[in-house]
Amino acid sequence: MKKKTLGLLAAVLSVCMLAGCGAKDAGDGAATESTALKDMDVDKYVTLGEYKGLAVSVDAVEVDEDEWDTLVNNVYYGNITAENGGIMDRAVETGDTVNIDYEGKKDDVAFDGGTAQGYDLTIGSGSFIAGFEDGLIGVMPGETVDLDLSFPDPYPNNPDLAGQPVVFTVTVNFIEPEQDGVFSDEVISNFGIDGVTNEEELRQYAYDYLNDNAQQNYETNVQQAVMDAFMANNTFTSVPEALVQKYSDAAESSITSMASAYGVDADTFTQYYYGQDLATFLSTYAEQTAKQDIALQAVANKENLNISDEELDQMLMDRATAAGYDTIEEYIGETSKEDYREYFLYDKVLDYLVENAQITNN
Repeated sequence: MKKKTLGLLAAVLSVCMLAGCGAKDAGDGAATESTALKDMDVDKYVTLGEYKGLAVSVDAVEVDEDEWDTLVNNVYYGNITAENGGIMDRAVETGDTVNIDYEGKKDDVAFDGGTAQGYDLTIGSGSFIAGFEDGLIGVMPGETVDLDLSFPDPYPNNPDLAGQPVVFTVTVNFIEPEQDGVFSDEVISNFGIDGVTNEEELRQYAYDYLNDNAQQNYETNVQQAVMDAFMANNTFTSVPEALVQKYSDAAESSITSMASAYGVDADTFTQYYYGQDLATFLSTYAEQTAKQDIALQAVANKENLNISDEELDQMLMDRATAAGYDTIEEYIGETSKEDYREYFLYDKVLDYLVENAQITNN
């Protein structure tokens, strides 16, 4: 993830920064303005302020006790199975939470939304249509029953099923044990979690997970605070329009794709996440990102920071391996190595700024 970007932008837009998105063609046979910052005289656009010894304050992080207890509870009960910890020796009663598989059919044909496996249902909760939960009372774990039911009329969730008779075939896998905070070491030892064989180790496992997340959030907050302080010290005379257009085009493509995946248009997506329509968001984001990259490139030039060919290949190979690719070429596709070199360089510059900053915890 590109650490210098703004919050969710890092997730949404880091890929598009590596998509080989250069300036748009000016037309057949026309020259295009280079947007490679290493080829630009960035000092024309920015006068760097102080960038060493930046003083920033960041909130300290710690693991919340309630969140810790909740995670331990969720890990324990989320790993209960029929073979390990599930109640198997009595029939279902009102108030039980049961783990079930079910399939609903109308005229012997399964209907959309009527099938699930490993679903946890509390009997008496009224979560399902009338007769479903009551029909499981008295059923033994491991048994399968057919429930002849009818959907209510009206039924807004699926009007085609309103008032229709259906049959649900339901298997009760097991009854969930009561969540009373009492944990069995024997059950825990069968979860298959490395290094976790008892309650103490389970609690440590949960703590380490939360602490790792907290530390990652802290590091992200430090990076953002340093970047904000760094940018506040710089003075810009102008920003190359081709560079701004590059980031705008790349961001628009990425956001449009993500919005489509959520079944909404790009304007709706940016309004929801950023409180701005697409055009306003792109204008702000593209100019800010262009300024950040110009300033970071200027620091790289002054401090002789670079990404060697060996570093680049190692970074790409590490990423390729983590992503399940055998070669760098398979991983980067049509994106050039130079795009990645720039991407990694700005991460290195940000690391340099952080290493030389004066950071205090609130």
